[in-house]
Amino acid sequence: MSIGNVRVRYAPSPTGYPHIGNIRTALFNWLFARHSGGKFIVRIEDTDQSRKVEGAVEQILESLRWLGLDWDEGPEIGGAFVPYFQSERLDLYRGYAEQLVQNGHAYRCYCSSERLAQMRTEMAERKESVRTYDRHCRDLSAGEQSKLRAQGIVPVIRFKVPLDGQTTFHDLIRGDITFDNAELDDLVLLKSDGYPTYHLANIVDDHSMEISHVMRADEWLSSTPRHVLLYAAFGWTPPLYAHLPMILGPDKSKLSKRHGATALLDYRDEGYLPEVIFNFLALLGWSLDDKTDVIGREDLVKHFSLERISRTAAVFDIKKLQWMNGFYIRQLDPARLAERALPYFEKQLPSEVKRPLDVGYVSQVVTLQQERAKTLCEFPQNSAFFFMEDLEYPKDLLLKGGMTGEKARELLSATALRLDSVTAFDVTSLESVLRSLAEQMSVKTGDLFGLLRVVVTGRTAAPPLFETMAVVGRERCLKRVRAAVQRLSDSPTR
Repeated sequence: MSIGNVRVRYAPSPTGYPHIGNIRTALFNWLFARHSGGKFIVRIEDTDQSRKVEGAVEQILESLRWLGLDWDEGPEIGGAFVPYFQSERLDLYRGYAEQLVQNGHAYRCYCSSERLAQMRTEMAERKESVRTYDRHCRDLSAGEQSKLRAQGIVPVIRFKVPLDGQTTFHDLIRGDITFDNAELDDLVLLKSDGYPTYHLANIVDDHSMEISHVMRADEWLSSTPRHVLLYAAFGWTPPLYAHLPMILGPDKSKLSKRHGATALLDYRDEGYLPEVIFNFLALLGWSLDDKTDVIGREDLVKHFSLERISRTAAVFDIKKLQWMNGFYIRQLDPARLAERALPYFEKQLPSEVKRPLDVGYVSQVVTLQQERAKTLCEFPQNSAFFFMEDLEYPKDLLLKGGMTGEKARELLSATALRLDSVTAFDVTSLESVLRSLAEQMSVKTGDLFGLLRVVVTGRTAAPPLFETMAVVGRERCLKRVRAAVQRLSDSPTR
């Protein structure tokens, strides 16, 4: 197959919101398509109507858009093989299921769910290997089937897996893999409600949409021999398979919510940059070399190959993700950073803060925190005092380090006079004036600056004091200093 004929697909089921592992599969498929000059197709496998989650399709597509994983065919844009929702292709699957029955590769099964449950219970009691089905209906005569139909039983259609021999397929990552057919069940292809199972719909669509490579999570590895047999039954050539390595948590257990396996868009809401998630996910099971962690989109497309995908499980490390996000944040121009952080400010700042916010002012605020922030959410979380007119904080914060209320009032009163008279309210002028004040009043600069930090920000830890005061501005700083003096005067302490 020439590289120009590459057609890959991302085929999620809308039974939940897409998470890290699911989107990693989409990303690898997208990278392979873009590297190969091929096509990336999105197909929604929504045949399991009982488990469909409201809004999941929208979340799937929004997740792809957020990461910049544009698709060449699929929902919203169409393509040569419409429709791209399996629930709209039911007649196609029914026709192919009937074709397999007619050519002897499938059969109708009339067993009830109660019989199947009883069968499994009895097998367990006999300490036999429990199978999903014992092939009870595999060789029913036409007369026996007619009697069952007369009882009003609507059958499912099952695939006739060969009873002996082996099925071997080549995985582009793992090499040749062989399964004994005796270990495979006669899987259901078409349910009694007329909906196909994943196995049938998946095969029919991959063939009809001319998919060249199936890249999917390794949890589907055990289904592949069944799919290979189905392709053979239809007389079709299967695609090339590549099963992607599992993603584990830092403790090497299966990735779960406690490790960070939340919906992808939760990371957006928590303030992670899409280019960071793109970079981070690309390294979960793939690497350029043994030292490069930060790789841009264009370089990932340029260098991506199946040969660099690992066979071993990848580890999801939230600390590495936080580090990477902080690194990318530090590379952003302050104006661009402000634009990207602005929605988080608008959403998270207290309701009394006037909106819309001035992006120029936001730029000054984020610049002070850019070196230490790990997520965009941290900016508004640590910056409310820049936007508030009045601050609330425990009065005890003003008296840290053993300073008396009287001394604090004296220092703040003198500070107000200096701030009111300083010509330029900038970092250089503020530092000069306040250091001179500390010396004049015989206090340690740390004591005065610590007191002012609480007064101006309402907290003991904040960005550098003089830079913070310059951004907060003369009017607000003076208002806060005078309010603190009044507060100390209203209820003298020590």
